[in-house]
Amino acid sequence: MKLLILSYLTLFVVVRLLAEDPTPLAIGASAPDFSLPATDGKMYSLKDFDKAQILVVVFTCNHCPTAQAYEERIKQLVVDYTPKGVALVAISPNDPLSVRLDELGYTDLSDSFEEMKIRYRDKQFNFPYLYDGETSQVSKQYGPQATPHVFIFDAERKLRYTGRIDDGEKPGTAQTHDTRNALDALLANKPVPVEKTKTFGCSIKWPDKRAYAESAAGEWAKEKVELKVISRDALVDLIANKTSDYLLVNIWATWCGPCVVEFPSFVDMNRMYRNRDFELITISLDDPEREATALKFLTRKQASMKNFIYNGDKYKFIEAIDKKWEGALPYTLFIAPGGKILYAKQGIIEPLALRKLIADSIGRIY
Repeated sequence: MKLLILSYLTLFVVVRLLAEDPTPLAIGASAPDFSLPATDGKMYSLKDFDKAQILVVVFTCNHCPTAQAYEERIKQLVVDYTPKGVALVAISPNDPLSVRLDELGYTDLSDSFEEMKIRYRDKQFNFPYLYDGETSQVSKQYGPQATPHVFIFDAERKLRYTGRIDDGEKPGTAQTHDTRNALDALLANKPVPVEKTKTFGCSIKWPDKRAYAESAAGEWAKEKVELKVISRDALVDLIANKTSDYLLVNIWATWCGPCVVEFPSFVDMNRMYRNRDFELITISLDDPEREATALKFLTRKQASMKNFIYNGDKYKFIEAIDKKWEGALPYTLFIAPGGKILYAKQGIIEPLALRKLIADSIGRIY
């Protein structure tokens, strides 16, 4: 029994050690080599940057609000310093299977390689954007602590600076531009004034954090699912949206094939954005005698958002929702505080386009 207990304790210690974040590369260390796929369809390694006098390696990602806040500044670094002999490459260290949906409240995209390609295209990145999320082996050798985290190497590819880009996450608020200071010093053959700083941002989603992400499924399965009747007057008040939240309203029915097909996308969006100034509301147009059927469907889909079923004249319902609506299901509205309709769609939604609108509306940074 003592041996068994000791074995379990040993296993616990090993797991704990594996779960610890790696230590950042030390000043003066050589740049670890890599061979990683990029969003432009190419493979990149250190030798692809041999001609550069200085190499900047930035660990960043899609979903983190801090990373998004720095995207334009990283692009500007490329514009300002490429003519001076500086190369910049970005690497995403995150394992997409270690990211929970409720960690995506500030974004339209998670951290899969395919989603990185979308961000690369949409933001018109002017630097290679590499994916290391499958194993994170390269990233662990560098040891980024948060996204974004900068590592600057000299002509001999020795580390001369590691840390933040600057001291102001919100664009336009920085007072100390550490990355630029380091680059300017190296280009002038002077000592880097501050070789290492703290970083601020989202933690790295290493592959050994998958169990944490997987635990979310059990949590969501326990959430209560309800279906309440809504009247026309209550519906009018709802659409007026006198709250401070952005409302996403999905109108559906169990007999509507497209409604059933797209419904899981709404469940995902609820989990992504519900901790923000956002609320998802679904309204079933099933006949009232089919309320039990509708509730069964919602329960099976773990739809723990606010759900209603309408009991009344459906044509009056259509007029109350949106006079431009022709009446076909599904129908989806995105409503700003004060009642302005930002999005209205009859038929199946395009989830990415809607998530992009939501993230842009409620804000992508702190």
